[in-house]
Amino acid sequence: MPAFDFPLEKLKSYQGSTPRPADFDAYWDAALAELDGHDAQLEIVENTAINPPHVACFDLWFTGVGGARIYAKYLRPRQPAGQLPAVLKFHGYSHNSGDWTESLGMAACGFAVAAMDCRGQGGRSDDAGGPKGMTLRGQFVRGLDDPDPTKLLYRAIFLDTVLLARIVMALSEVDENRVGVTGASQGGALALVCAALEPRIKRTAPVFPFLSDYKRVWDMDLAKGAFEELRYFLRKFDPRHERVDEVFTKLGYIDVQNFASRVQAEVLMFTGLMDQICPPSTQFAAFNKLTGPKRMVLYPDYEHENLPDQADLAFEFLRQL
Repeated sequence: MPAFDFPLEKLKSYQGSTPRPADFDAYWDAALAELDGHDAQLEIVENTAINPPHVACFDLWFTGVGGARIYAKYLRPRQPAGQLPAVLKFHGYSHNSGDWTESLGMAACGFAVAAMDCRGQGGRSDDAGGPKGMTLRGQFVRGLDDPDPTKLLYRAIFLDTVLLARIVMALSEVDENRVGVTGASQGGALALVCAALEPRIKRTAPVFPFLSDYKRVWDMDLAKGAFEELRYFLRKFDPRHERVDEVFTKLGYIDVQNFASRVQAEVLMFTGLMDQICPPSTQFAAFNKLTGPKRMVLYPDYEHENLPDQADLAFEFLRQL
């Protein structure tokens, strides 16, 4: 068992450290209501640069909150046999939706697949900007210094996942009752959040989800690497920790563990017990709050890395859609 985190038995009951704001549900209910009248300005154009024989590939663009144009790769069988199940794919922090070939397999097996570029990261989606305060480091501290908590950048990113889900579910070739989501690290976080905010999602397969239990990461002195911006923010903007409670409470609006109780989808989560990027306790904090059907696949000797058979197990889980 990992020496740097809780023993497995304690992990199985751990409930997290980051505060859940008292108005968390009202905050996100208001955010979702904002989408109801939102004009996504959808554009779907076939991409002929890649032309596999049995799969059609499309560039999908929509407008997210704040006016940012968001890009996703969209693939489906060229000749769909009835309405299709669909899978939404989300990528790791700072990366992008990957190559077309990474999604060809699922599309060739009869799925519609949408792989989104997160705004302002390594792909084609815009970052429209706007919050007060520092923008030098990573994204989850964007908006922490703005007095308006709706300016948190991840509020917009989380809503992008909901808009993508709604767009895909509304396509004529897609069965809205057979949609799943998956992703690793940041993508695992977005897979859980998307399922929490779009209750029609039926299955979600998050892999070592990031953005969970920020305070636990800080308490473990693991605010480095992907979480480095948290250390940077506190050192530069709250060096005496005079408002540290305020900081972690505001982060609670975008803490994945706080969304878990809203997830209605069936969940298959993958966790490496030696993960020092997204420590096991932060992942269990979210998993333990899930109230629906769920299973966690553990890798005792693995870190934040490729997990053997994980992709195959996730595929079989989603194939049951």
